[in-house]
Amino acid sequence: MASTENRRTAYIVRNTNETKIQLSLSLDGGPLDLLPATAEFQNHRPKDHDPETPPEYQDTKTHASQISDLQHIWIWTGIGFLDHMLHAWAKHAGWSLRIRCRGDLAVDDHHTTEDTFLALGTAFTTALGPRTGLARFGYAYAPLDEALSRAVLDISSRPFFVGDFGFQGPMMGNLNTQMIHHGLGSWAQNAGVTLHVDVLKGENDHHRAESAFKALAVACKGACERVVGREGEVVSTKGVL
Repeated sequence: MASTENRRTAYIVRNTNETKIQLSLSLDGGPLDLLPATAEFQNHRPKDHDPETPPEYQDTKTHASQISDLQHIWIWTGIGFLDHMLHAWAKHAGWSLRIRCRGDLAVDDHHTTEDTFLALGTAFTTALGPRTGLARFGYAYAPLDEALSRAVLDISSRPFFVGDFGFQGPMMGNLNTQMIHHGLGSWAQNAGVTLHVDVLKGENDHHRAESAFKALAVACKGACERVVGREGEVVSTKGVL
């Protein structure tokens, strides 16, 4: 883990008529402060808190929270399967990540998923800073039981996404399977990366999705690696990224 002074971090607020999002990211892991209280989000439960209300308060351990000295991960979007995938992505990329989102889930899962990926893409490019001294390219294979996925990433500043997931059903939990493709495309756009993700085999949609996000995570970790001796160098024949 990088020293506190050298960690690449970002804090993003994205508010629209459809979603309210707070997001804090460290590409190098380590501790993250709690997301601050705002007009949209509180940090402490009121005495009259309805236990059926989604646990956006950060004193709650959620299905997608994991706190250690090396990583702080705490995610709540209101879409359980999306949280699960973001948790896997952050964990295996070595990121620390805090996200909370209030979206118009009474409509469907589209805006919440899309805007969460857009916010994460903005946070990624903000935290990354100048695109110099990096490995730039990352690739990985990741299995999950019978499923196997491949992800290839180029921190190119040329946003492009190609994905082939082959999901067999329309939904995973309360997430439309179409939104995984659309969400990753949205992330690539705001992250300024070229990304290819292919699920090569698998019978179970959950396994196919999770292996894809784990492959993506390891590819991200490799591409973001700072190369000793290349400090300040633009890894491009064009001389600019």
